[in-house]
Amino acid sequence: MLLLVGDIQGCNEALGRLLDTAGFSPSRDRLVLLGDLVNRGPQSLAVLQRLQGLGDAATCLLGNHDLHLLAAAFGVRKPHRDDTLDEILDSPQRDAHIEWLRHRPMAWQAAGWLCVHAGVPPQWTAAQTLACAQEIERLLQGPDLAAFLNEMYGNEPANWDSARTAAQRRRFIVNALTRMRFCNAAGDLDLQTKEGAGSAPPGYMPWFDVPGRGTAGVPMAFGHWSTLGLVVRDELLALDTGCVWGGQLTAARVDGGRHDIIQVPCPQGRRPGATA
Repeated sequence: MLLLVGDIQGCNEALGRLLDTAGFSPSRDRLVLLGDLVNRGPQSLAVLQRLQGLGDAATCLLGNHDLHLLAAAFGVRKPHRDDTLDEILDSPQRDAHIEWLRHRPMAWQAAGWLCVHAGVPPQWTAAQTLACAQEIERLLQGPDLAAFLNEMYGNEPANWDSARTAAQRRRFIVNALTRMRFCNAAGDLDLQTKEGAGSAPPGYMPWFDVPGRGTAGVPMAFGHWSTLGLVVRDELLALDTGCVWGGQLTAARVDGGRHDIIQVPCPQGRRPGATA
């Protein structure tokens, strides 16, 4: 069995109930977690401990909140008021957790499904998506991680051009894979709008609805977009259903061209005053 799991964001209790409901066995089955493993929920440390304990049975993608944890751990960014990362940052095993996290992938392909945290620009094919992800993974695992984290932040450039400077190209890759929701037909990203699909700015649309995108026909799964909600199409799964905001934790059990949806409610619910 292959389970694709939406954003956990520190909701370890919900994750445990989801795996129990699905009948998951690490000796037999495999998980792909679509990023945002930590933050905003109350049990981020427990989530990391659980996932590390699953070993090769769990492939954990990095989302924007996970990169934020790395930035906080390396002193590049201060934790936000609504973050729930202190338990990790203050843990005696902090270094081991951070080392594990920086070796997680930015994109993955399993059983024919291309998995990312947020989205893929329309110019990219599946092969280019994985190649761009690997470019960032090498930086995350290398000796100059702090320098890369410093250059990672920002909304520009808005579109893909392989001829840009290395820093610009890398920033765009990170924004596409971990932050994008809307873009236009030319591939320009809108990184400001966070509401559902109907809130697209003029000329923009959800990235997966761009006509002729390079990943058309490739089964894809992603998270990140809780206001979009669950989307189930033959070749598209949006699995962030706002667990940490009082919604559901969602997984898709995929088997060839079939996929069954499994959901459990999140007992923690939304933290007062928190923002997405």
